[in-house]
Amino acid sequence: MIPHSQLLPPELRSKIRKQHICLGGNKKLKIYGLLHCRSGKRMKKENRVFFESEEEALQNNYRPCGHCMRRAYRKWKGLSIGSGTKVVGRKGYFLFILLP
Repeated sequence: MIPHSQLLPPELRSKIRKQHICLGGNKKLKIYGLLHCRSGKRMKKENRVFFESEEEALQNNYRPCGHCMRRAYRKWKGLSIGSGTKVVGRKGYFLFILLP
């Protein structure tokens, strides 16, 4: 885990190009996601950290972002939707599912 505040812009770009940094995270919320995620781009620099892999983020007790890493988030949350199951709507934090 590398805090954004400890990296200079050229060093950060170099690490991203060399794939030493693959994911970004929010230190206060303990959420990680893809570098191009809109939610991640809006966070403050002092709250941003970087990870080399998903395993590293999980080892540091971060959870997947619900926006850019939807499948990993559902797995983390325990929302596996099997065959025959249909999502019929969503309102806020609530997901309405029609079971077979």
